[in-house]
Amino acid sequence: MITTSIFPGRYVQGAGALKFLAQEVGRLGSRALAIVSGSSLSVVTDYLRSASEASFAIERFGGECCDLEIERGSACAKTEHCQVIVGVGGGKCVDTAKAIAHGLGLPVVIVPTIASTDAPCSALAVIYTQQGAFSRYLVLPRNPDVVLVDTALIARAPVRFLVSGMGDALSTWFEAEDCQIRQAANMTGRPGSVTAYGLARLCYDTLLRYGVVAKRAAEQGVVTPALEHIVETNTLLSGLGFESGGLSGAHAIHNGLTVLEETHAYWHGEKVAIGTLALLFLTDRAPAVITQVFDFCEAVGLPITLAQIGLGKVTDEQLLLVGKAACADGETIHNVPCEVSAELVVAALKSADAEGRARLARRIPAGRPLAA
Repeated sequence: MITTSIFPGRYVQGAGALKFLAQEVGRLGSRALAIVSGSSLSVVTDYLRSASEASFAIERFGGECCDLEIERGSACAKTEHCQVIVGVGGGKCVDTAKAIAHGLGLPVVIVPTIASTDAPCSALAVIYTQQGAFSRYLVLPRNPDVVLVDTALIARAPVRFLVSGMGDALSTWFEAEDCQIRQAANMTGRPGSVTAYGLARLCYDTLLRYGVVAKRAAEQGVVTPALEHIVETNTLLSGLGFESGGLSGAHAIHNGLTVLEETHAYWHGEKVAIGTLALLFLTDRAPAVITQVFDFCEAVGLPITLAQIGLGKVTDEQLLLVGKAACADGETIHNVPCEVSAELVVAALKSADAEGRARLARRIPAGRPLAA
């Protein structure tokens, strides 16, 4: 059996890493287009304009990784005669940069300013409609040339981003495990290696060990070893684990959830967390595993009910739409080692939601004293 694993060309992480951005870009070309999210413009503009190793044209990201935004950035890169594309921001911003670079045949440098998804390291861009609904995956021929992560920037971002990233990373091991059992293809079209599955498992173990402590550090806006570990987990381990280990039901259910407009205000990792919980029921994971995952979600503040992603009044008919989208031809849910159907996805979502609601009902109300 031929196995294949893929990796980014270079990964740089640490507090203050941004000061090495121009140096890393300069290895690839002298003129770069930087696609920068609005929240990051004031932070990175001075670095970019004062760089000596490369010059930068700066474009503000429009907010959605869609065909129109990709076309706009591509036109700008051509006009500015750029040799490198740089993406500075969140998951949709960096996916847009990757798509632009791919279309123009240029190298790409990714600078995530939040640790909310595993998008930065992957040879994949998730394309949405202009309205924010999932459209398609764009599978790229190579991973980013450089991924540079300044953890001081990550620590200053809202904590919800870091937690959302943990939700995305939470799916990594369970989806890779499904693919390992089925010997299903990863993002290269071939099964993953033992290295890939080992990294996917390390992703899960690191989340359990450091997730809560890292969240506390992020709440204080400080960089600690635990925060470094979780940023690496959300960004590198999760990226390597999903891409080379493979995807199954959690991300397919996420994609299904995006057909409901009520979920659009919630972040990728938050919806993936719900997809992971549903996947555990769909694939009949052991009760102890289900308990462990719910415990983790509660401890770090990930959603455990449909109401927590805007679906408090969702109908069975709406959930069936989710199930049908999740089970569409070509979706990764078909990598699970069990029967799948839209109806079974609905049952799994409702089972996960019922468990989450039962847990919330058991919580002690705020201000109520503990029993002696």
